[in-house]
Amino acid sequence: MPTKTLLIPTADGQADAFAAFPDHGERHPAVLMYPDGFGIRPALRALARELAGHGYYVLVPNIFYRHGPAPVIALPEHIGKEARPEVFARLMPLIEAHTTERARRDAHSYLEFLTTRPEAATGPVAVTGYCIGGLLAVRTAAAHPGRVTAVAAFHGPVGADGPRLLSRLAAQVHFGHAEGDMTPEALGELNQALDAAGVGYTSEIYPGTVHGFTMSDTDAFSPAGLRRHWDRLLPLLDRATAGR
Repeated sequence: MPTKTLLIPTADGQADAFAAFPDHGERHPAVLMYPDGFGIRPALRALARELAGHGYYVLVPNIFYRHGPAPVIALPEHIGKEARPEVFARLMPLIEAHTTERARRDAHSYLEFLTTRPEAATGPVAVTGYCIGGLLAVRTAAAHPGRVTAVAAFHGPVGADGPRLLSRLAAQVHFGHAEGDMTPEALGELNQALDAAGVGYTSEIYPGTVHGFTMSDTDAFSPAGLRRHWDRLLPLLDRATAGR
């Protein structure tokens, strides 16, 4: 599986990024994958390679590039309960500094960069994300309704910006929520907003999961949750890129 480390020109400098794609020569549908708050690391690279193995060009940007290349902070191989307080104490200032305006500018740069990749197909793209990356994926899809045909978010605060953001979606949608993050009542309110947006969507709570369930290097990891994630994500991408 070919992989590359790349630099993406942005309005505020250069964002380092990880890309994975199939080893045969034609162009492949592009997927912009936003990492969780822990950023680019082996667990994220593994997710990108797995997705690329299904026929996609996958670009994973370092969303905290303004603070340095990934990994922006030192991370243990396994981010367990004991390590989390110190890790989050260092990460939260970076997350808080990543404003909506910064995210908007960066999203434009990432999508433009994908048009320059010889391995990536021209035309619409899909966006997916984990944790805070799920919210960034939704913001990207809402800001580029003519470009993004599918958006997926897993254990992400997708409703943080309110119904107005969701109303701007035109992409096909899947939201996979952790049981520990989302009550049935909150899910109902979120899905009502998606109904009002008139988009095709699935939005569900993954049973028995807690926040971060897709991340194999954390205590939150759920093998069943990760399998369900692939069972939802791959058909969504296939539908959105039909005719590629």
